[in-house]
Amino acid sequence: MGSLDRLAQERTDLSPEEIECLQSLIGAWGLVADLALSDLVLWLPTWNAGGWVAAGLVRPATAPTSVPEDLVGSFNPRGRAPDLDLALTTGRAVHHREAGSHMPTAVETLPLRAPADALGHGRVIAVLARHLVTRSGGRLEEVYLETADLLLDMAASGAFPLPGFDASAAPPRVGDGLIRLSPGGVVDFASPNAISAFRRLGLAPALEGSELSRVATRLSHRPGPADERVALVVGGRASGDAEIENASASVSLRAVPLVDASGPRGAIVLVRDITDLKRGERALLSKEASLREVHHRVKNNLQTVGALLRLQSRRVTAEEAREALAEAGRRVSAIAAVHEILAREPGDSVDFDDVIDSLLSLARELSPAYASGTTLPHIERSGHAGTVSTDAAGPPAMAVSEIVHNAVEHAHAAHISVRPARWNDRIVVHVIDDGVGIEDDQAEGLGLQIVRMLIEEDLRGSLTLGRRESGGTSAEISVPEASGEDH
Repeated sequence: MGSLDRLAQERTDLSPEEIECLQSLIGAWGLVADLALSDLVLWLPTWNAGGWVAAGLVRPATAPTSVPEDLVGSFNPRGRAPDLDLALTTGRAVHHREAGSHMPTAVETLPLRAPADALGHGRVIAVLARHLVTRSGGRLEEVYLETADLLLDMAASGAFPLPGFDASAAPPRVGDGLIRLSPGGVVDFASPNAISAFRRLGLAPALEGSELSRVATRLSHRPGPADERVALVVGGRASGDAEIENASASVSLRAVPLVDASGPRGAIVLVRDITDLKRGERALLSKEASLREVHHRVKNNLQTVGALLRLQSRRVTAEEAREALAEAGRRVSAIAAVHEILAREPGDSVDFDDVIDSLLSLARELSPAYASGTTLPHIERSGHAGTVSTDAAGPPAMAVSEIVHNAVEHAHAAHISVRPARWNDRIVVHVIDDGVGIEDDQAEGLGLQIVRMLIEEDLRGSLTLGRRESGGTSAEISVPEASGEDH
């Protein structure tokens, strides 16, 4: 539960709908703080009318902070902050402004209303305190502050954030670049960073005075049909995100339409040059494709080696040599099966259940019963381990393959159950069979020696073997989920 939810439920009489309304604002208020060049503090009136509790704080990325301490959770008794009390009782903002200026002084407060009821009324549910950070002048700051005033007025009436504003996405910030559009979609103002981004796209004429949607259409060279919603977003007629991309650069845009009591007031468009980010994404995709190809080739080569070893085993007359070659071929084929899964799922993680299923299918195909055409052992998986790191998946999967092979080859089990699971930060696999049970000499065989080396020495895990009272063997493998990391 977030701070706003917890504080509102514990110390106010706000309804779930009113809390959700405030949460929506907090999801978007970083934009307002950047434009307002101010810290914003959200104050909630406590349920007993005894004062105010601070439920949120955001600092601007465009200016230094004037609220260095974390106010969230602090309490102001009624009367200590008269501007908060006045904003609540009158329902009007308390401004401290110089005549004809958008520049506030000290702190000003803005009452926030709940969505209007059937009679068109909405009660004041919180007060937003704006702490001014800087008084520097200039055209850029004037546009910032004028836009911030519009957004704050929209927030007070419940009109901001607008539908389509995705607070979960990583948006451009005000400092990355800002364009102010007229109601007709013409650029009234463009910050230096916004101009630089469009220059990188190849724009030669001046950006100010041009129609942004036409500029974007001309500069974008994306394949496929044009998206009508992109034109609406870039033109400032709809809230949302868009991208302009060509061979030279990639630019991300986020539009926020502006309205007041008189109607539409144009829009702001946040601009961010994401060329380097896109190049990094393409490089990562290329790397993943290369990694997939490597795993695919390794799998093919290992399958060939495994097939050659099995072929050679059939031509050897000595029984011990034939068995050794056949087991070596099986182990190589098991490693190839792991690489086959990794070729399908490149990256840092893999579905461990898929790896186990692939190895169990291979165990059936390589069992003596499969070759002779007799009844195959019943091998099943139940339970789920889910996604694990690629480094942690291979060794326990190979250990399971060895244990299942022992159950088929030496214990002559008719039924084998493999149960992978996750316990806290460990991967645990139970293998249970109904065979003749493990003997002392089998516990020291090469297969279980390989298992102990993989699990106990390499991964610092544990292997537990035991005979079942009802017959057969029970084996438990337990390894740390981060077993692939350096110790």
